[in-house]
Amino acid sequence: MNEKILKFFEENPPVYAGSTKAFWDDEHISKGMLAAHLDAEHDGASRKLETIQSSVEWLCEYCGDVKGKRLLDLGCGPGLYAEMLCDRGFSVTGVDFSRRSIEYARNQAEIAGRDIDYRYQNYLELDFDNEFDAAIMVYYDYGVLPPKDREVLLEKVHRALKRDGILILDVYNMSSFYSFREAQSVSYEKSGFWSPEPHVVIQRNVIYSETKNTLDRYLVMTGDSTDIFNIWDQYYSKETFSGELCKSYFNARDFYDDICGRPFTGQAEGICGVFSKR
Repeated sequence: MNEKILKFFEENPPVYAGSTKAFWDDEHISKGMLAAHLDAEHDGASRKLETIQSSVEWLCEYCGDVKGKRLLDLGCGPGLYAEMLCDRGFSVTGVDFSRRSIEYARNQAEIAGRDIDYRYQNYLELDFDNEFDAAIMVYYDYGVLPPKDREVLLEKVHRALKRDGILILDVYNMSSFYSFREAQSVSYEKSGFWSPEPHVVIQRNVIYSETKNTLDRYLVMTGDSTDIFNIWDQYYSKETFSGELCKSYFNARDFYDDICGRPFTGQAEGICGVFSKR
């Protein structure tokens, strides 16, 4: 354990090195993630409710007459966007790799009588063919994936979309990269987000200047285990964002400062891109 702790401080892992334990589908952590998704007042696992509502309004306005159109919600979580998009007329399929979130979303859909197809699945294993008018991936999830997985995802989404289908997603802008600060902290919890048992959490925030990545790294120690969680982000300019999406599968259509449709300035926290199937 001492060697693992020393290494945690002394060495930065290779870019997009994985965690030592499952994160999204962990039995305990997924409880905290779901609670954060459902917190309507704060940006956490999901954006706060008023932002989600604004995003849905803009998405429906952008897509025009949505009645009968099919939409694929990638990383749908507990269905916050999917429910609103369904109510506006989309036929929604939501995919997420958190069993707890999908179970919650299915229960809510059943209670409300919404016909939403929720799937507990890794979206890197999608197997749709020419089925959707639109796909969305929100809250910077795309940049969490390593480059090889992003390539797989784009190929899967390209195949899933109809001939004139569009992909709408947002990423962190370079302005956020330059405002990111390296730091480290230590805390003790009797019970908390990372574990139901007493535990110590060491957090390190690391910048990878050459590749324009940042890493939020957590070492979690309980009485009988030590786990490391690596949460990565990729940062983009409009040019690098467009270049990556348009390399093989898509054409750039429009850019915005966020997924609520604010005009593009390049100075916001993120960039929202709309890409059409090539």
